[in-house]
Amino acid sequence: MSDPAIEKRNELLGVHVVKALKSRHFEAFYYKTSREAVEKILSLLPKKESVSWGGSATLEEIGLLQRIRAEYDLALDRDRTTTIADRYEAMQRAFFCNNYLTSVNAISEDGQLVNVDGVGNRIAAMSFGPKRVIVVAGINKVVKTLNDALVRARTYASPINAQRLSNLKTPCTVTGVCDDCKSPDCICTYVVTTRISRPPGRIHVVLIGETLGF
Repeated sequence: MSDPAIEKRNELLGVHVVKALKSRHFEAFYYKTSREAVEKILSLLPKKESVSWGGSATLEEIGLLQRIRAEYDLALDRDRTTTIADRYEAMQRAFFCNNYLTSVNAISEDGQLVNVDGVGNRIAAMSFGPKRVIVVAGINKVVKTLNDALVRARTYASPINAQRLSNLKTPCTVTGVCDDCKSPDCICTYVVTTRISRPPGRIHVVLIGETLGF
């Protein structure tokens, strides 16, 4: 059962963060529920344009990828490949798609996005390539400062992602704690802050008043 006090706080925080994001030239939206957010996201994706995405528990949780796989003929899905080589080729092709979907490891209250990436495909597409990027995040990804966002990404999200990718051999898969490692399997290869959308409006951020992803 939802708590009205939590819902109100999430809404107030969401409005605050959306305003901060817009000041940095992102297109930004807040939705109370993932159902509303999914419909908004689909309205931004023309059926005749290509669409792809980076690995994201959030996109799976809200049912967005299921809808896209069923409704979009030009969806480029790396999870439907059969070999590692084909998977990497799909990720490279995604760099040139019209629309790219991803989540984010953390958002500071002043509107900066922080992502940690192992291969670099997500942050590459966010930075340059697809004409439209849509970032989807639960309100649990919002933290106070940029430093808090970096800490969340490295010490919370990354160890959980390492556990999710069960074939990795990193210290955090053993201890659950970030060891600032240099392991060949390290998933903290790239740590990127996106502080402004360039060109203005290229990056859309859809913030949802639910706990999503990690």
